[in-house]
Amino acid sequence: MNNDERVSSIALTLCEGIGHINAKRLIDEIGSATAVFENRLHLPELLPEVNQRLIDLLNCPEAFKRAEQELDFCEKKGIQCLTIKDESYPSRLRECEDAPIVLYFKGQANLNSLHVVSMVGTRKATEYGKKFCADFVRDLEVLCPDVMIVSGLAYGIDIHSHRAALSNGLPTVGVLAHGLDRIYPPAHRQTAINMLSNGGLLTEYLPKTNPDPFNFVARNRIVAGMADCTLVVESPLKGGSMITASLANTYNRECFTLPGRINDEMSKGCNNLIRDNKAALITNAEDLVNAMGWQQKGVKPEAIQRNLFVDLTPEETLIVKILKARGDLHINNLTVEADMAIYRLTPILFSLEMKGVVKALVGGVYHLIE
Repeated sequence: MNNDERVSSIALTLCEGIGHINAKRLIDEIGSATAVFENRLHLPELLPEVNQRLIDLLNCPEAFKRAEQELDFCEKKGIQCLTIKDESYPSRLRECEDAPIVLYFKGQANLNSLHVVSMVGTRKATEYGKKFCADFVRDLEVLCPDVMIVSGLAYGIDIHSHRAALSNGLPTVGVLAHGLDRIYPPAHRQTAINMLSNGGLLTEYLPKTNPDPFNFVARNRIVAGMADCTLVVESPLKGGSMITASLANTYNRECFTLPGRINDEMSKGCNNLIRDNKAALITNAEDLVNAMGWQQKGVKPEAIQRNLFVDLTPEETLIVKILKARGDLHINNLTVEADMAIYRLTPILFSLEMKGVVKALVGGVYHLIE
C-alpha cells in the first residue's frame, strides 16, 4: 500500500459530513480513496446516488494537509496506518458496513489471527467475573492455543481479560477510544506497554483525540467486528458490553455470555441476553470451543457419499484447496483465508455441500470430505 492511498484515506476521514458508512461505500464502489478524490467531479456518473453536497464535502484541501502531517507523525512513532485495502487490516472487520476505513496500530499481533475472541464486560467486575476471566483464558490457551483475545483496556472485565491473556502467553489487542499518543485510563499504562510485545493497541482515532464518551460507544463496533465471537462476562442491564453484544448479533457473529444469579446487578444484562436468545450460555472455555467448532480439527466426521467426478468452479476449487491445506475452518476464518466477502462465500459453500464436497459442522465450521 503506497502512502498516497494512506494520505487519501486519512483525508477522507477528515472530510466533515462524510461518515464511516459513506466513506466505506465510496471506496468499495470506486476502488480506493485516491480514486474517490481523483474522480470527485465525475462521481455522479459513476454512482447515481451521489449528489452535489457530497461532491462539495470532498473538496477539502486542508484535510490533505493534515493527513500528510498525521502520517508523518505515525511513521516517526512506529504506528502502522492500516487502510481498509491493506492486507494487514482485520478482514473480519472489513465485512462490516460501518467499518472504519483507516486504523492505527502499534504492536506485534496478527490482526487476522486464525481464532479471535472479544471479551467484554462491566467496569465494576466482581470476584466471580474476575475469576472466570482467569480460568477461561487459562483453559482456552490449552484448548485453542492459536487464539487472540480482544478487549477495550477499560477497568473491570476488559483489563482482567488482557492480563489473563498476557499471563498465559496469548496475544491480546486493546481497542482504544482515543489516539495512540496516550493511554486511558493511565492506571493501565504498564499493561498496555506489555501488550505491545504480545498483541498491541488499535484505534480508529488520530493522535490528540480525547477519550470522549461517544468514542467508547463507537469503538465497540471494532471490538465486535474484528472477532469471530464476543463473550460478555458480566454486565448490568445497560452499558457498553450490551452494545457490543448487540453489534455482534448485527454482524452475524456468535455471542456468548456467562450466567449469574438473578439478583446480581452485574449479571442482569447477561441473563437477559440468554433469555432473549441473543447470546449462548457458557460456563467455561470448553463450552465456547465446542460451540465454535474449534475442537473439530483432526476429527473424522461420518462419511457422506460424493460424486468423484464433480465439476468445480474456480472459486469452489479455491475453497477446497484452503480446507485441504488448513483442515476444518469456521466460515469467518474461510473469509480471511479466501479474501472473500461472506455474501459471496455463503452460496459457494452451499453449492459445495450440494455436490457432496464439504460438510457443515456445528458452529459454522466446514469440513472437506475426502
